[in-house]
Amino acid sequence: MLTLFSLLILTIAIIESMAGLLGNGTILAVSSTSCLRSKILSSYDMIMICLSLSRFFLQTWMMLDLFLSLFCEMSYYEENLFVIFKTVFMFLNNSSLWFAAWLSFFYCTKVVHFTQSLFIWLKQRISSLMPWMLITSSFFSFATSLPFAWDIYNVHVNFTDPLTMTNSSERRVTMKASLFVLILFCNGGIALPLIVFVVSSILLIRSLCIHIRQMQNIATGFRDPSLEAHIGAIKSVFSFLILYVTYFISLVLVLSNFFLPLSMGEAMCIAVMAACPAGHSMVLIWSNPKFRELPARILHHTNCHARTRSV
Repeated sequence: MLTLFSLLILTIAIIESMAGLLGNGTILAVSSTSCLRSKILSSYDMIMICLSLSRFFLQTWMMLDLFLSLFCEMSYYEENLFVIFKTVFMFLNNSSLWFAAWLSFFYCTKVVHFTQSLFIWLKQRISSLMPWMLITSSFFSFATSLPFAWDIYNVHVNFTDPLTMTNSSERRVTMKASLFVLILFCNGGIALPLIVFVVSSILLIRSLCIHIRQMQNIATGFRDPSLEAHIGAIKSVFSFLILYVTYFISLVLVLSNFFLPLSMGEAMCIAVMAACPAGHSMVLIWSNPKFRELPARILHHTNCHARTRSV
């Protein structure tokens, strides 16, 4: 049953999703404009376009899913509609996580300086490999989302049927089996990008520590652009790591029907899931001057227009 507090949390989730749409729209517009101006699709712009586009559709889909579950509950839980929404959601979700993992991998190849032959080979060929990495991860995301089209409706029916004394044991067994299956496919969809992300983070930390020791030995007293690049990349990577973990926990709780539909617990999980992509997009905008330029120009023109009207 939808309580007043749950409705408030869901309203916050909608506001967060709208902020995410604005942030990802900004990244998409700036990256696309940069490609059109230079007439060259760089690896970084390629990742940012894929990441922002997938998150834009993901948060739009989450809002549509939320509205239908709130205001069209009877038609929403029909088999075909429910399965379509959850399967598309899983595809967009897994794709956005993969693209974010490739972003951290890109940071690693550009910022970290190691002498291993494999790392040098990746560093030299990242531009040619990145399109294939993005395409392959998209196909992998599609493959890991298909099982949700086969069994998720039956899982939902088992969880939402009234619990009686006669079927309580059966439901507990079904819940455990369904929870295991859902966690298995969730791990299949996001465990690999998480590994890529964690390994890239560790390499960035190691590189930063080496660089700091070198700077302490030199002790020049000047600000080093390479050091600032390390710190900026690590801030972006670790802020997303925190968001990644909280997003994963909330996602598993929602998909496993750990909470009752439209309960306070489910509403809080949805709010966290809406906040994480929006939060990471804001971190990306804040850490990149190119992305900050567009909102600053819009704000400047808005202030000038407001002053002109007041005069």
